Amino acid sequence: MSSNPSTPRTPSAFYAAFVDWARTDGRTWIYLFKALAACFLALGIAMKLDLPQPRTAMTTVFIVMQPQSGMVIAKSFYRICGTLIGLVVMMALIGLFSQQPELFIISTAIWVGICTAGAARNRNFRSYGFVLAGYTAALIGIPASQHPDGAFMSALTRVAEIVVGILCSGVVSALVFPEHAGEQMRSTVRARFSSFVDYVCAALSGQADRARIEDTNAKFVADIVGFEAVRSVAVFESPDSRMRSGRLSRLNSEFMTVSTRFHALHQLMNRLRVSGASGAAGATAAVAALEPYFREISPLLSKSGEPVLTATDASHAAAQLEAFKAELPKRVRATRAVLESDADVPLLDFDTGAELLYRFVDDLHAYAATYASLAVATHERERWIERYEPKTNGIAAGVAGLRAAIVMAILGAFWIATAWPSGSTLTLNAAAVCALASSSPYPTRTAFQMAAGTILSSTLALLLTFGIYPHIDGFALLCAALTPFLALGVWMTTRPKLAGYGVGYCIFFCFLAGPDNVIHYDPSGFINDAIALALSMLVASIAFAVLLPPSTPWLRNRLLADLRAQVVLACRGRIGRLWRLRTRFESGARDLMHQINALAASEPDVKRDTMRWMFAVLEIGNAVIDLRSEVATLPRDARYAPSMPWRVSLRATCAAVSRLFERPRAARLDNALAATSDAIAAVQQTLSTFTPPRDERHQLQRILSHLHFIRSALLDPQSPLAQANDASDTNSDAPQGVRHAT
Repeated sequence: MSSNPSTPRTPSAFYAAFVDWARTDGRTWIYLFKALAACFLALGIAMKLDLPQPRTAMTTVFIVMQPQSGMVIAKSFYRICGTLIGLVVMMALIGLFSQQPELFIISTAIWVGICTAGAARNRNFRSYGFVLAGYTAALIGIPASQHPDGAFMSALTRVAEIVVGILCSGVVSALVFPEHAGEQMRSTVRARFSSFVDYVCAALSGQADRARIEDTNAKFVADIVGFEAVRSVAVFESPDSRMRSGRLSRLNSEFMTVSTRFHALHQLMNRLRVSGASGAAGATAAVAALEPYFREISPLLSKSGEPVLTATDASHAAAQLEAFKAELPKRVRATRAVLESDADVPLLDFDTGAELLYRFVDDLHAYAATYASLAVATHERERWIERYEPKTNGIAAGVAGLRAAIVMAILGAFWIATAWPSGSTLTLNAAAVCALASSSPYPTRTAFQMAAGTILSSTLALLLTFGIYPHIDGFALLCAALTPFLALGVWMTTRPKLAGYGVGYCIFFCFLAGPDNVIHYDPSGFINDAIALALSMLVASIAFAVLLPPSTPWLRNRLLADLRAQVVLACRGRIGRLWRLRTRFESGARDLMHQINALAASEPDVKRDTMRWMFAVLEIGNAVIDLRSEVATLPRDARYAPSMPWRVSLRATCAAVSRLFERPRAARLDNALAATSDAIAAVQQTLSTFTPPRDERHQLQRILSHLHFIRSALLDPQSPLAQANDASDTNSDAPQGVRHAT
């Protein structure tokens, strides 16, 4: 067969093919090799130390092993912490209830429920620490409760086996073809900056439609949450990552702020264009006056005509943005002076757009400056105390804990009633599966996949234990015999669709077929344990499907209510520390959005509606924070006193907006619009009654702009409030797109 002449077999072609393979399938084979090497190293050391259950060290390797060394170290750290906490709690429970099995099971179930709720409440590997605190208590305590006199020694050997597995995983991951989360973060930062610049340029040039805006922002949400997860583990890798951790956290926070600010600006301009198309000539003039400034932004985000890619290049963009920002207020005032001569031009529209433009440029400059600071090891921008704060529904976490406690209590009662020899295995593994699967968007499916993987591992473990072990001798042959069986499980964990099966296979294959120093051949005990493992996961799967399933609409509705409640936080939260309130608001909204998207992965309509709610929350919530921060910095003067009518109207606006987002209703939307209109009129009257100093006048004008933007966002026909808006407009003949400019 002749080769295709269009694909010559040159050394460079072979090299390119090899590089492509190394970046894809090659990484899978390297990870498989590292996992097996760590497993056999842990097994050999545990056997050499004559630990009672070397299989525990093997199991630990597959639990903590991750492709990146930072993830291994972070997961190991939280595993050790959780193990020690679970150990202490279980020793206390054994001391209190070793002679009362019923009380022991109940107290253990309560502790496991508390830890499972903590796991659902927290994120990343901190959640794993809670899982281990509950799982270790059950794993050590339930077998030890049958022999309380040996509980302390059993606990110590358990910890020793876990530490051996953790150390072997960390050493192999760090020394053998290491992959670092820090490298992933650098590529993520570069790609996100470029993507945002492309998005800004496309939107400002009118090339981004509503669908593209929603898709882009959905990717930004996932990127923000994922970036924080990677940053939290990168600090375990190297001093370099720890030295830049504050700036990376700041970069994530500033990206949230600048993306929200740009969306608000873009939406306001769209609303003004709609008003102009509906016959409001003044709105068209405001847009025409602002658009030249927009066209000047895109060239600032490049260097010599090329897009900014590296942190070093970003310093050039930051310098250009700083110069543009410095000249912008004077230029905008000159443009406004020209518009003042035209009575048909609504200056409030222009002022609002100009204020959003300036804040967007200011936030974009801060984002670019922080990105540029990553080029050096230390920088003053590292001093950043605000952190990404995930938002988890307390009711959902409580339900997860209650579910785990109920499952463990039922299976514990079954164990006591039947005296089944493998009842302890049934009970403790049900607790572990409930905790592990509770963080999954589809825990029923996850538990079922783990059960299927366990059934497969039980069959192969039976073949290995009773068909191969009796015919081999020596550690080398033992490793050779284990390799094909373990390699299958590790390979499954590298495939997203098979990951659940692979986790169940690897962990419980080691539990069933992991060798001890002296192997005991007990077919009946083996089969009983295999049945108990599979049954525990099936029971957990049924529990997730029956006891308040987390994938049902009730949880999505609770998360959506929490998303709307972020506006309530913006209206009522303490304004003393502005950045802390804004960071809590921004990160909480996106974290909730990410959770809802995970629950509605196969429901595009739900994701689209949630995205629109997020837009409404971010636009109005940020405007409220801006409004409250301006009011908080007003000078001490009787005309600005909290008792003044215009200040009272501002508080009434915040209260009305807060009530609207607590329970969206047409009547509450009417109240919020009326309160906002009254506040606008009150501030305008205040400005007309006296002539404050220039800075104070500008501050009052900014307050007026924030109020006007809130009103325009409430009237946006594309907002999820549009249905209530329609209801409130049934007696009005004015087009919705026009009313905001009146």
